[in-house]
Amino acid sequence: MKERASRRQFLIAAGGAAAGFGLASVLHARPAGATPAEMQDAIRKVVGPARVSTGKVTLDLPPLVENGNAVPITVRVESPMTQADHVRAIHVFTEKNPQPDVVSFRLGLRAGRASVATRIRLADTQTVLAICELSDGSFWSGGASVVVTLAACLEEG
Repeated sequence: MKERASRRQFLIAAGGAAAGFGLASVLHARPAGATPAEMQDAIRKVVGPARVSTGKVTLDLPPLVENGNAVPITVRVESPMTQADHVRAIHVFTEKNPQPDVVSFRLGLRAGRASVATRIRLADTQTVLAICELSDGSFWSGGASVVVTLAACLEEG
């Protein structure tokens, strides 16, 4: 019995120390983020000198999220997805995450429709932008703003 009691005491003490360390690191953490200028640089790396037009892209994400760790996002692009007119890629960018280029999806004709859905982490209240590349080489965009009450993507401060 005595051995079990000391093992239990050790586990309780270790759990308390781990919880205390975790709390201390959260108290000293701050949101890690890029700037809107860094987001523009990331976009330029994808589109180059091409012009990005507004339209054809619908970005669905909740306007208010309690926790930025798993924010649902759906991007839809108006496209017939035919050989002559289809979406080649969809890119998602954020202005305040540590990495402004969040995800890129490559689509083929067999996709059937130009729609993708996933969950992303958001560091703070910000604008999320989706840009699609069409088969004719044009780029189209759509965006949405989201308020995040509990930030994800924290780093030590």
